Amino acid sequence: MTALPSTLHRNLHERNVDLVIAGNASPIADERLGFEFLLEDSYVIAAGAQCPWARRRRIELAELVNYSWVLPPSMAMEAFRARGLDYPRTTVVTESSQVRMTLLATGRFVGIFRASSLRFLTRLPEFKVLPIELPMARVPVGIVTLKNRTLSPTAQLFIEHAREVAKPWATRKS
Repeated sequence: MTALPSTLHRNLHERNVDLVIAGNASPIADERLGFEFLLEDSYVIAAGAQCPWARRRRIELAELVNYSWVLPPSMAMEAFRARGLDYPRTTVVTESSQVRMTLLATGRFVGIFRASSLRFLTRLPEFKVLPIELPMARVPVGIVTLKNRTLSPTAQLFIEHAREVAKPWATRKS
């Protein structure tokens, strides 16, 4: 399930899910929830392989301001403001990373993603991380659980595997 953090946290409280893998830019205010750090993530700009920007070796963020963007809500503005740029005019804004990746694959959009969300997909020919450094803070990614809740053996096994998968990236730049 992909949803806003408030929805995911509500699902934890209602016991509809056992755990959530999430980025946590600020401490979790709800003392009933626990956060186990897995890795520190960064943001990247990506494009579909057919996008004209995908073939460029050097790109400045300012060059992309008038291109069509697919962005997550709010956080993307930070990257443009930090470079003294206006927010892109032609955008699709959605929380759904699946929708953003589908639009990116068309070659008609560029977008900002967490590096971890593209880490495995960039091996596929339809996506390319663009050579642009973003001035955005890194975000810890981890497992959010309901404190004092006994997790199922399946959830415990999933957490063990998540720790193993994250281990190579936990101490290096994403």
